[in-house]
Amino acid sequence: MRTLPIAAALAAVAVMGSVTTALAADSDPVVGTWQLNAAKSTWTSGPALKSQTRTYSQSGPSITLVMKTVGPDGKESTNQTTYQLDGKDYPVSGSPDYDSLTAKQVNPRTATFTLKKGGKAVGTTTRTVSKDGKTLTAKSSVTTAKGEKAESVTVFDKQ
Repeated sequence: MRTLPIAAALAAVAVMGSVTTALAADSDPVVGTWQLNAAKSTWTSGPALKSQTRTYSQSGPSITLVMKTVGPDGKESTNQTTYQLDGKDYPVSGSPDYDSLTAKQVNPRTATFTLKKGGKAVGTTTRTVSKDGKTLTAKSSVTTAKGEKAESVTVFDKQ
């Protein structure tokens, strides 16, 4: 008689473990905090950023990104967005160059973004997390609010 409750309890634990594993598998590898590695990054126009910290968090299918940047002039800025990898528009706050983005999943480690200002595409970004999960690379091309073309390959180390 005691084996039935024990078997039921073990089955419940096994099911919960499977659910936990499935939820963990759906987590985007970008989730976490990333610090700019300026020595490995390149900017084809304008001076390099002094620093940038990107913090990604995930709740269900939604990913929130908070970017804290110190520009070449020493000015600090914070950009923030919460998006899904579904190709729909999501608002962005804090950037003079774009006010929304769309995001699509390319593969489990890569996503592409279209940056928009007033509904018009002004740039693209592709972000890829390395296979070992320790490096994030973002390749960006944008036309700034001043009408200048800016391109960069920024490399980040997982914190």
